Amino acid sequence: MTVENQRMLVFVGSYAEESSDGVYVYEFDEQHGDLTRLDQVSGLKNPTFLNVDVPKRRLYAISETVAEDGTKRSDAVSFNILAENGKLAETSRADALNGPSCHIQRSANNRFLTLTSYHKGSVSLVELKEEGTVGGILDIQEHKGQQPDQKSHVHSSFYSPDQRFLFVCDLGLDTIFTYRINAEEGKLVLQGEAKVKEGAGPRHLVFHPSGKFAYVINELQSTVTAFRYDAEHGALTEIETVSTLPADAQVENGCAEITISEDGRFLYGSNRGHDSIVVYAVNPETGKLETIQHVSAEGKHPRHFSIVPGGRYVLTVNRDTNNLAVFTRNSESGKLSYTGKSIEISKPVCVWADRF
Repeated sequence: MTVENQRMLVFVGSYAEESSDGVYVYEFDEQHGDLTRLDQVSGLKNPTFLNVDVPKRRLYAISETVAEDGTKRSDAVSFNILAENGKLAETSRADALNGPSCHIQRSANNRFLTLTSYHKGSVSLVELKEEGTVGGILDIQEHKGQQPDQKSHVHSSFYSPDQRFLFVCDLGLDTIFTYRINAEEGKLVLQGEAKVKEGAGPRHLVFHPSGKFAYVINELQSTVTAFRYDAEHGALTEIETVSTLPADAQVENGCAEITISEDGRFLYGSNRGHDSIVVYAVNPETGKLETIQHVSAEGKHPRHFSIVPGGRYVLTVNRDTNNLAVFTRNSESGKLSYTGKSIEISKPVCVWADRF
């Protein structure tokens, strides 16, 4: 199927009770920047983060549950994305983590899901079956602070470009832990760790398309740390740390999402409080960053955003104003411009877009 014949679908995860709609599907008109809702799914509690398998037409979501003893846990839930109408059809759900989860990722070979729990300080490795349904928990790693006042808050996990390693951002311990994935035994084996500044709070990570660099957004100090990446050993070495805020900003702020353009020339991060998207130009030789823009998120608390494939648009979800805002993106300058188009969604947290 050619790009011209494909439809651009947008998936949104949100804070929601099990009885309410929590996952939404939209069709995105790339010519006019309009969004049309195709489906909404209830039956999941706080499906705040999603992962989409485009070639297999599958979507994975998290959902909070409660065990028989009253402790909080999380399911991973799989859906087929129906070709004829873009609607979601649930195919499986299974226990996937020993606490309420905040993030879900999938290995490129579709063998594993990984979920993380901010409150439990844990990361799980979960089996993905051949048909794309969720299997059992293979391994759980729980982080502990070395000092009595240190508490782990694991916020996310990201696979290395070659899929050999898993990078786990621990906001509470100011550390990015590197695990080697032992696929034969289904285990996460600690490989190493990279520290950020004390109190920085690493939240999410993105690799440069070249594989030479990685960037981590630090929630608590409103910074981005650039790392050089050693792919052989899965090691991160800090290059620099830069602010996500304008020099004259006087506002309480916490960062959230970070992503990079397909060509690796521009890096983007979200500020909650300043309520903006920061844009950096990336030096392809050194990995260093130059701030080139701060643009209003056109809402409050921009929890997540996504560059639409092709790079012409950016979609931002603002949790506290219950909206998704549409921006155009200049591929030469990297800068964003608000289109004036925004749709209402209850407490959105995560947004994905791709062609199907």
